[in-house]
Amino acid sequence: MKQINRYIDSLFQNQDILLEDVLASIEANGMPSISVSPSSGKLLTMLTSISGAKNILEIGALGGYSGICLARGFGSDGKLTSLELEERYAQLAYNNLSKAGFANQVSYLIGPALQSLEKLVKENQQFDLFFIDADKDNYENYLNCCIRLANPGALIVTDNVLANGSVADSNVQPKRYTEIMKKFNEIVANHPQLESVIVPIGDGMTLSKVKK
Repeated sequence: MKQINRYIDSLFQNQDILLEDVLASIEANGMPSISVSPSSGKLLTMLTSISGAKNILEIGALGGYSGICLARGFGSDGKLTSLELEERYAQLAYNNLSKAGFANQVSYLIGPALQSLEKLVKENQQFDLFFIDADKDNYENYLNCCIRLANPGALIVTDNVLANGSVADSNVQPKRYTEIMKKFNEIVANHPQLESVIVPIGDGMTLSKVKK
């Protein structure tokens, strides 16, 4: 899987100084190097653009890499709401989104994501596209909240669903969340409100269209 993704990245990864600076800022601040892969980021931009999404909810900001990729797809009239547990992560993400020209199009809700999601539900907020890339233990809870917040036909994108290939290959060293992702993948595949497919790019992304 790693070899395939290195091949994909080598083909489609053009030099992107802005995103390289984001990765450097994450490392400089002692944050984990767990941003999406370059090809996964490009896919996020394309999905936003193709779907015409203008109101996006991101669960897990880290340093803003995926946020920039999402925002690049919605143009000057889009809006990104990002949920982040750590205030310093959210501040770095905002700084990086600002450098990318999206300062007035992004907002951050800091604290446990489930609390922020419940707040958005109570406010009757609705979104066109969701990106879930946070603590794996709550993926199912995040998914259920996103469905409640979804406009008809909204797209839910979920990262790390292949757990480095360990969900399918017993010879691969399992991740801490391998069994969690196996269960999550089965839930998504059989969910009556979703039409889904897994794209084996990066660490695996599930694309789910909400049927309403």
